[in-house]
Amino acid sequence: MVPPRPWTLLVDGLALAVRVTPRGGRDAVDGVCHDAEARPCLKLRVAAAPVDGDANAAVARLLANWLDVPKSAVAVTSGATQRVKRFHVAGDPAQLAKRAETHLLASMTA
Repeated sequence: MVPPRPWTLLVDGLALAVRVTPRGGRDAVDGVCHDAEARPCLKLRVAAAPVDGDANAAVARLLANWLDVPKSAVAVTSGATQRVKRFHVAGDPAQLAKRAETHLLASMTA
């Protein structure tokens, strides 16, 4: 059985659930966690503070680098002022999901 993933394939990309720790010391993807309703979220930390959208911009840059897409392909769709957010990543959904899966597996074995 495949464990639940923190993304949903869309026609034009991925919807990605993330849990962000601002002022986390560095920008990194730390695996998968669960929100209060036990839904999977990608666990992220960013060095930026949650002031004037700086943390959201850092998350967008981190996700763009992680999925190898331009920063313009990543946008917050809900939860902009919350710790748990949803992002839309534009692109080929199958390729994006494969990249995300590859990165997650690599981080679990490292």
